Amino acid sequence: MLKTDIAIIGAGPAGLNAAISAAAMGAKVLLLDRDDRAGGQLIKQTHKFFGSRELHASLRGIDIASLLLARVREFDNIDFRLGATVLGYYEDGVITAEYRGNFLKIKADRYVIATGASEKILPFPNNDLPGVYGAGAVQTLTNVYGVLPGKRVIMVGSGNIGLIVSYQLLQAGVQVAGIVEAAPGIGGYLVHAAKIRRAGVPIYTSHTIKEAYGDSSVQGAVIWQLDEKWQPLNGTEKDIEADVICIAVGLTPLTELLWQAGCQMKYVPQLGGHVNLRDENLMTSVPGIYVAGDVSGVEEASAAMLEGKLAGLAAAKSLGYSIENYDELWQQAISQLDGLRSGPAGEKIRSGLKMLVR
Repeated sequence: MLKTDIAIIGAGPAGLNAAISAAAMGAKVLLLDRDDRAGGQLIKQTHKFFGSRELHASLRGIDIASLLLARVREFDNIDFRLGATVLGYYEDGVITAEYRGNFLKIKADRYVIATGASEKILPFPNNDLPGVYGAGAVQTLTNVYGVLPGKRVIMVGSGNIGLIVSYQLLQAGVQVAGIVEAAPGIGGYLVHAAKIRRAGVPIYTSHTIKEAYGDSSVQGAVIWQLDEKWQPLNGTEKDIEADVICIAVGLTPLTELLWQAGCQMKYVPQLGGHVNLRDENLMTSVPGIYVAGDVSGVEEASAAMLEGKLAGLAAAKSLGYSIENYDELWQQAISQLDGLRSGPAGEKIRSGLKMLVR
């Protein structure tokens, strides 16, 4: 049995920051991630971040991941294990994991679940053809491994992910045939949409895919227009040739461990699906289990980093660890998080979070 003060599951932006915060307070931390690289979504992000200096503004996600990983490596009290897949949470508070061919049993006094989110898929005829990808998979291929998914792409979804990945594909030399958006307006930031417009990429709002076609792989898709009730209009079909269809229609929190642990859950569409109730310290309804990042509601990476910081601080404090400027660190993170969620752009997140307070 491997024992530790705090076990953190997921080494993305939330998990890395949780580990740093908890370790800085003196807690013994076990940080686990199933991938062979740390950083989660950050290692796919070649665009520069917005915001303040404290939130790594003007740095690219890939560089932020490197900075956080270097910080984690500075702590002797962090046991960091990549390639460790957590298999389950059990009634006695033990988690199990597969690590390098070995079966581990782990008992921690506190857990921080930072497992992130998975991509949603869109149902349409032939959506199982080779060449239909999620946007995250396309980012991984292109930005992590340097492999182009194809030569001509149809992007489905005009949120920030759809817009950013479209621009990254253009930079890599892939032709973007168009962006298809079911809503009547563009979902992402206008600064991202403007770059796409300037590149001459058409954005088809109030449209969706009718069907994909191709013999052994994608050769194109038929899209059609939606009316004000989101119903397709016959006679509005457009045929677009492409060898890749990239789906960017949102993310769903990866909450399996929270369900297993018996955490109280609630369906909140503004946050991506079923998410856990939590208190002001990001602790779930099960004492000792904290959450941070997209697993507790899909937001931007900057918000995930701040939630990770808060969860790490709170978990360590609950075990009796302390740091001289704890209150300052806590209030700073809260203020920054409130700033990210302010204004019209944050209304959806704010309304969703109101439904989760315990």
